[in-house]
Amino acid sequence: MMKYLLTNQETERLSFRPVDKADFDTWLPFFKMKNIYKYLWLDETKSEQELCEFWFEKCLARYEEDRGGLNAVILKSTGEMVGKCGLLVQDIEEEKRLEVGYSFLPQHWHKGYATEAAIFAKNFGFINEYDKHFNSNILSMVHVENEGSAKVARNNSMKFEKQVPGLGQNVFDIFSITRKEWEVAQ
Repeated sequence: MMKYLLTNQETERLSFRPVDKADFDTWLPFFKMKNIYKYLWLDETKSEQELCEFWFEKCLARYEEDRGGLNAVILKSTGEMVGKCGLLVQDIEEEKRLEVGYSFLPQHWHKGYATEAAIFAKNFGFINEYDKHFNSNILSMVHVENEGSAKVARNNSMKFEKQVPGLGQNVFDIFSITRKEWEVAQ
């Protein structure tokens, strides 16, 4: 059913579609940035190829299990894939929550694409009431050292909620917005 995906949706500059295995070579350079591995719980002992394969398997498994997923974000003016963004069903401290997740290729950073896509995903999550439990509060989970992603969360009208432990020594900030806060801003 893939009810959480943004398939065939558009913003002013971007369109969304499911990630496809044909996107592999486009996304492979993302894993050349070793400094981001800790932000995404990536195993530094794996090759870039192995990490990209893992990332794609994880994304496609989410689709099959209807746990949301990252969509390919396409720049409408060129047709190129610039990143991934979408709604993810997450288990955070034994509670199922809906997350706006995003990752963009570095050559497309600082152009506002991540913020534009994240705002759209948040609005889509609140408008499409699949499950009232998920839609009462939408979040983004950001590694404490990932200032770029924290800025996107803040630009998406989310406020710091709390810190949660991740794998190993990782700590993540939860940024969130409630349905009431979202409705007031509309």
